This record gives sequence, structure tokens and C-alpha cells, in this order.
Amino acid sequence: MFIELAEYLRCPNNHEDVYLVLATGAMKGRAIRYGTLGCPACRAEFLVVQQTVKFGAPPPVTAPSTPLPPPDAVNALLALDSPGGYVSLVGSATGLAQDLAGYMRGVHFVCVNAAQEITPSITRSLTESTATIPLRSAVARGVVLGGEYALPGWLAEAARVVLRGQRVVVLTETVSAPDGVRRLASGRGMWVGQKDG
Repeated sequence: MFIELAEYLRCPNNHEDVYLVLATGAMKGRAIRYGTLGCPACRAEFLVVQQTVKFGAPPPVTAPSTPLPPPDAVNALLALDSPGGYVSLVGSATGLAQDLAGYMRGVHFVCVNAAQEITPSITRSLTESTATIPLRSAVARGVVLGGEYALPGWLAEAARVVLRGQRVVVLTETVSAPDGVRRLASGRGMWVGQKDG
């Protein structure tokens, strides 16, 4: 886990956003290899194991059989015109992280429930979570949900964590936008929406 990410992470339990307390066990450069995150509000503790933050076991989902869209198309839909900040990729969408890093210089990717072949790097941190995107509210510059996570709870989470005026891309066309997100366009097996300001 990228050490600077710690201040943007959120406990998955149902209470107000609070800053988590980090205790590092082992680091490699700016990456936390092992450690613990503690929540001052509810006293929950979450382990960092092999650079992955364990907020809860990933839910059982079926990965979509359709291939991922071209990364240049997803980059265009997110419409980030400056470097820096965080973009969350969920489920199968984490497979876009390496290619998107070539388009989005200086952006760090928070990969939630990534496939086994996705590994941590200087441009991406891995998290596991049962039902939430483990970021504080309104901190992400964009969210991309894999089609298997296009469910009401995960769509609401995408709307919660994305900044106002920024975009959510969903890798299926078959679901409606969550409250607070205005659907802008759809096609090629995905849709994009913008969080209302």
C-alpha cells in the first residue's frame, strides 16, 4: 500500500469518516508491506499483508465474460486533464490499472478486490473489502466499476467516494446511475456518469 494513501482510507463500519491510525511493520520505499490500520471511532483493526489492505473478504461475484474495454476509451470517459490524485478501480476493472497508468501520469490507482494476477506497484495499491470502496467520502477523481460490481450498494459507494463534478464509469450498460450521479453517455458495453455538484 502506498503510504500517502493511508490518510484517504476509511473504515468500512457504519459511522462518520475518521482518519485511520497507521502502524507500519515493514516498508519498501514508499510502500507499506505489512502493518495495521486502526479506527479510532469503532476500534476495528485492519491488516496490511503483502502490501494489500484487508478491510474484509471480497464478496462472491462472477467475473464478466466480456473483455475489458480499451484503456484509451476509459481514459477519455474519465476526462482527467491534470496529474495527481486517486482513481478507484473495482473488481475486473483493476485489469485496466497498468494501461491507464500510461495515460494518467501522477494518478494513483486504488484497486479494490483485484484479480490474483494484479500486483501492487508504484502506481497502484490493493485493498480487499466486502461491501465498500474503502475511501473517505468525496476524495476520488474517478471510479471504474467492473460489470460484476454494478450492483446498488457498489454503485452507491462509487457515488459516495467520487468528487463532485468527477466521473464514474461502469463496465456494463444494463444498470441505472445511482442517486447523485447523472448518466452522460453509454455504448461499447459501458456507461459514464458525472457526480452532480
